[in-house]
Amino acid sequence: MAVAHDDTQKPRLSAVSRRAAMRSSRLAWALCGFATTATVVTAALRILIAAASHGVPADLEAGTGDLMWALVVLGFAFVGALVASRQPANAVGWIFCIGAVAFSLSGLAESYAVYTLFADPGGLLGGGKTMAWLSVWVWVPGGVSLIALFPLLFPDGKLLTPRWRAVVGLALAAMVTLSVGIALTPGGFDDFPHVENPYGVAGAAGDVFSAMQGLGWLLLILSLIASATSVVLRFRRSRGVERLQLKWVAAASVVLVASFLLWEVWEGMAPLGIFAMVLAAGIAILRYRLYDIDVVINRTLVYGALTATLAVTYLGSVLLLQLVLSGLTSGSGLAVAGSTLAVAALFRPARIRIQEAVDHRFFRRKYDAALTLDRFGAHLRDEVALDSLSAALRTVVAETMQPAHVSLWLRVDR
Repeated sequence: MAVAHDDTQKPRLSAVSRRAAMRSSRLAWALCGFATTATVVTAALRILIAAASHGVPADLEAGTGDLMWALVVLGFAFVGALVASRQPANAVGWIFCIGAVAFSLSGLAESYAVYTLFADPGGLLGGGKTMAWLSVWVWVPGGVSLIALFPLLFPDGKLLTPRWRAVVGLALAAMVTLSVGIALTPGGFDDFPHVENPYGVAGAAGDVFSAMQGLGWLLLILSLIASATSVVLRFRRSRGVERLQLKWVAAASVVLVASFLLWEVWEGMAPLGIFAMVLAAGIAILRYRLYDIDVVINRTLVYGALTATLAVTYLGSVLLLQLVLSGLTSGSGLAVAGSTLAVAALFRPARIRIQEAVDHRFFRRKYDAALTLDRFGAHLRDEVALDSLSAALRTVVAETMQPAHVSLWLRVDR
């Protein structure tokens, strides 16, 4: 009995897949466009607010941090749209898009509320209190997705094992309880202490929503801890490309933690660290210059240690010279000049020593390869026998590059 196969089914499925991919791409770039438009309008409102800052409370005035947060939103929007349009099945791209939309909408609502309530009371279309209410909770879906679901699903958009679905449920529960709790708790807002919640529920019900807000934060912390554990386990099991992808995000995580530690120094440091994480995630997922991560880690370790060394040396020498020269001069100009010269002279030898220490500790294969090449260079100056040089060259290539097979061809001029 012959069985007839319908060959028209494959092209039809392919066409359906292409249409689905096109719809996903259009949706992703539409979300990116919305976030970008909202960010531009927010910037325009901030300019208007700055022009009428005499009526705006000091804690609501725009600062340099607002510009950096706008950069973060645009980074999430662009990288998310790029990943979602090229890899629609990867949930990470859609998480970035959701985060961009949520944060851009929150920033737009906040700026609108500040302008309508303080800069130009009753201006625009009114509804300043409603927009203030919207701004304090609409960021929650995007924020929870980014800090709890992104680590859980990176880099391929899939869970480590099906058992981690419980963490997804925990994060979604945190998202709902936190959003409802913030939206319906009575009293003033944290971001708008001058404004009472127009939709807050008073009485015993208000206490329930306040408790929901606390429960939401607790659930978020638990889901964040679980997601971080998932990342560690995924890294330990990873090999090849996936390990390189995780290395990119691990390197960006160090920058992110350092930026939050330096937040008090400059308010733009935290968003700058988040922006570095967004770029690292985009590079890792799209595999653009993926194999440069070891170079990035190497340079980060070297110049981070070098900066710390020079800073300690500079401060120590300034204090020491001030004590030594206290009887000769009352000013610190000579001490500062001497310390600056000392640090300048120390830069090159310190960088070389730190580079050697980092290579020896963290990049041992590269360190051993460099030593092998140095030994071969010394041997090359003294050896003239062609057969001996050929054997030495094959040995060096095998030790440093570890290929499966080594062959050497020599051209003989006639």
